[in-house]
Amino acid sequence: MQEHTGRPTAYSRVTLSRIMTAVDVNLYGTVHGGVIMKFVDDVAGAAAARHAGGTAVTASIDEILFLEPLRVGDLVHAYAQVNWTGSTSMEVGVRLERQRWDEVAEPMVVATAYLVFVMVDADGKPRPVRPVEPDSPENEGRWREAEIRREHRLARRDAIQRHRQK
Repeated sequence: MQEHTGRPTAYSRVTLSRIMTAVDVNLYGTVHGGVIMKFVDDVAGAAAARHAGGTAVTASIDEILFLEPLRVGDLVHAYAQVNWTGSTSMEVGVRLERQRWDEVAEPMVVATAYLVFVMVDADGKPRPVRPVEPDSPENEGRWREAEIRREHRLARRDAIQRHRQK
């Protein structure tokens, strides 16, 4: 197996921005959760691919929290970075902030999410991903929290498999 040199957390950081429009909303006048989820997946996928230097596919959405509604005219900034890497997988953290496009105000966090991506080759088979190297105490904390989420994912999967074997 080829040895990969690591990349600092900052290398993977991606920001995408867009204004929410009438096509994004439901009958209640708020942005559909699915629109937000796609935006989250888009920015996370860009961060994963940047870090991996190749194709990375979404394996799971570990958690998404909708904290505040979005409406038509909201300017939404999506921030993503790779928090943790395993042998072929990586966790990407995402934060969405909103601002009104026509006002000067402090951004408000409206959603957060954690997604798992797997690096794949041309045949879609998992392949090794280079390590991420936390480049600050805050990113070291994100790494440790990502390991906790991974332990919980694996424990949940194992518990479900045991239950199904009964």
